[in-house]
Amino acid sequence: MKLIYGVKDRPGFGKTLLFAFQQLLAILAATILVPALVGHDMSQSAALFGAGVGTLVYLLFTKFRSPVFLGSSFAFIGPMGAAFAGGVSMSLGYLGLLIGAGMAGLVYVIIALIVKFSGVKWINKIMPAVVIGPTVAIIGLSLSGNAIANSFGKGVPQEYYHVGPTGNGLNVLICIAIALITLLTVVICSVYGKKMAKMIPFIIGIVVGYIIAAIVTVIGNAAGVEAMKIIDFSAFANMKWLPDFTFLTAFKGGYTFGESGSMASYILKIAIAYVPVAFVVFAEHLADHKNISSIIKKDLLEDPGLHRTLLGDGIGSMAGAFFGGCPNTTYGESIGCVAISGNASVVTILTTSILAIVAAFIAPFTTFLSTIPVCVMGGVCISLYGFIAVSGLKMIQKVDLGDNHNLFVVSVILIAGVGGMVIHFSRFEIELTNIACALILGIITNLILSGKKKAGTEEAIEEKVEEASEEKKD
Repeated sequence: MKLIYGVKDRPGFGKTLLFAFQQLLAILAATILVPALVGHDMSQSAALFGAGVGTLVYLLFTKFRSPVFLGSSFAFIGPMGAAFAGGVSMSLGYLGLLIGAGMAGLVYVIIALIVKFSGVKWINKIMPAVVIGPTVAIIGLSLSGNAIANSFGKGVPQEYYHVGPTGNGLNVLICIAIALITLLTVVICSVYGKKMAKMIPFIIGIVVGYIIAAIVTVIGNAAGVEAMKIIDFSAFANMKWLPDFTFLTAFKGGYTFGESGSMASYILKIAIAYVPVAFVVFAEHLADHKNISSIIKKDLLEDPGLHRTLLGDGIGSMAGAFFGGCPNTTYGESIGCVAISGNASVVTILTTSILAIVAAFIAPFTTFLSTIPVCVMGGVCISLYGFIAVSGLKMIQKVDLGDNHNLFVVSVILIAGVGGMVIHFSRFEIELTNIACALILGIITNLILSGKKKAGTEEAIEEKVEEASEEKKD
């Protein structure tokens, strides 16, 4: 993963805009999908605006030394739904989202203060490469189902897909063909491309995929074949020119209060829903920053420091939720884009955040972005998510897997993560994701086995010498 532009490098103005647009495309689908999944008329444009603002805050706290973009967090979908649901006869609606985001951000602030005074050595001790590496790999692998589902033109993963010559089968065939063409375009540009083509493979891939999808859609409209209508151009007729910012809706009132509900119980429910998830996202924060550190060959946990990245993530998340309702988190898609393009310039991330803010007010632009077919993004995401998985595996290249200690730690993380170990506490609306479960299980396994003296250490060598001496005596 050779970098063409380092963290402090500044590409030319035109190149920076192009690179920023590529970053925006990489994070777009997931960022605007979260409010769509939560529902309650949440604004996708506002979520994009909030992601831009959150990233600006993050960059300020990290002194513009960490090339990471923040986007809407999927981990908070459950808590956001709980905030809207409220009590039996009570709900604060959008105001509940702001309260929950504030609580989650406060968790980050508290952890940041602890790290500030205690340092990061204890974190490196309980989460060495043998733990973090496979966890990063799980982040990419856990997203693989979404990439494949999108490639088949579906929004959610299914057990299998029906393929046939007519009806939905024809639609699936067309979608997978477009996805594969998009993927191959990205791969060919990244491997064989010259200069700029090598650095903007996602833009080229998406443009090629979109053009093909548009041609197929036009033919489908003319022939009256529903399965060939890949792009919904009607979205341009229903454009919303201004984002519905969460804080404006939150302070309009319209709250529901009933005899069986109380403010204290409602706040407690939000806290129970948001706070534990914040700890789960903290684990992903560590994994993402370990990953980007390995890419840029600089430990971000030391400089600018984990306390700064946590503060940037936490307060950036609160700022993002204030505008868009969705707490933010560091995005693996952004990190994958940095690695594949070889561009780690923070100026690019800064420009991306500004572009996201401006784009939220340009209805034709955001509408165009929203009409990019899911199959096109699926083709792109196969390479993006795959690269995240591989970058995690690269972290354990120097780990001795011949040592059963390391072998079992990596094994339990991979199996727990790929196997989908998810624990859901329905009463409290808390879900430990497969990534969190895999990381926790890996840490516990590593700590239990850490008492074993590793080969090559002085204690192990002395122990072997003593054993050899005893054998000679016998």
